[in-house]
Amino acid sequence: MDQNDKIPNKTVIETEITMGPVHSAAIEPYRVRLFIEDEIVRDAEINIGINHRGIERIMEGLPVEKANSLTEKICGICSNVHIWNSVLVAEKALEIEVPDRAKYIRIIMAELERLHSHMLYLAHGCEVLGHETFAMRLFYIRETVMELLRMIGGNRVQYGVSIIGGIRPRCDLDQFRVQKIKKGMDIVETKITEFAERFVSDPMIMSRITGVGALPQKDALKLGTSGPTLRATGVAKDLRKNMKEYEPYEFDIITQDDGDVKSNLLVRVFEILEAIKIIRQAIAKVPEGKITNRSWEMYDAPITKSYIEAPRGTLYHSYAIEDGRVRHSIVRTPSITNIGAMQYACVGHHITDAQLAIVQCDPCFTCTDRTIRILPYKTYK
Repeated sequence: MDQNDKIPNKTVIETEITMGPVHSAAIEPYRVRLFIEDEIVRDAEINIGINHRGIERIMEGLPVEKANSLTEKICGICSNVHIWNSVLVAEKALEIEVPDRAKYIRIIMAELERLHSHMLYLAHGCEVLGHETFAMRLFYIRETVMELLRMIGGNRVQYGVSIIGGIRPRCDLDQFRVQKIKKGMDIVETKITEFAERFVSDPMIMSRITGVGALPQKDALKLGTSGPTLRATGVAKDLRKNMKEYEPYEFDIITQDDGDVKSNLLVRVFEILEAIKIIRQAIAKVPEGKITNRSWEMYDAPITKSYIEAPRGTLYHSYAIEDGRVRHSIVRTPSITNIGAMQYACVGHHITDAQLAIVQCDPCFTCTDRTIRILPYKTYK
């Protein structure tokens, strides 16, 4: 090559690599566009909407009870917290007093669901790491919780426990169920502690997750993250501390400081132990009495809002009631902002770490794909 043919300055060639809509480490469909320079991610774009179902539009005009049941279909992992929050909207709007026994059982269900959700997250995280042995071990531990959920709700996915004014009669707890829950919590606590000790003592795994996908605290706040994703950056914010349903319980808010994959994993591991603590307190204190208050009447009510701490973060439900039917329903899941933050978290990392950085927020793409807004056509001159 002649000396004059040499390129005097470095030329940056930007390459786009697309992953999805099907990825081996993610059950739900989504599409990621990674813009790569020398195998380093310089920009990213996460596209959702592939699994759009329009649930909020379907809820429009449905009887309130049917609309509440439909919210369980929003997410197959945290279905219970969706119907609970939707029922809370009606109870707040109609000023319905819920029996104490029903409140305690609702808490038990919510924390059991948090257990299975966090363990599912940890298992899928191990799959992304390429450690199938740890993933299968976590799924095995999670089976204890899934069987408890099936025992109470009659189903492993959608339980239909909460109804307006309380819980369904078939979901009440007798002594047999109480003893099964106690035994199950002992099993899960022992096994998840053993797993955590083995996990953090593995130098290859720790080197693979430490510092990867780090999201600074100021960026986490600016981008509106919530739940474990926010607490992994050191922000001690948990809506359960503001919910009157959780006032009888003592538990710690788990935080980590680095905002990376390691911090996200550890937050959920320790939150599993806190959820077990809450369940044990609820089992020990659950009062006798009615499980449902049926002395209420349906009437029109303005738009009413309810916030709750779902396994992934802040969950919002609101709707108005007109002639016993739902109007103007809005559901906002924590994944919408957490997923958006991951577009920034994976920047600066090697392409092989991009997927690991994205899934660290425990994204639920399907529960985020709920509605679509049709904008009026405009003619531009």
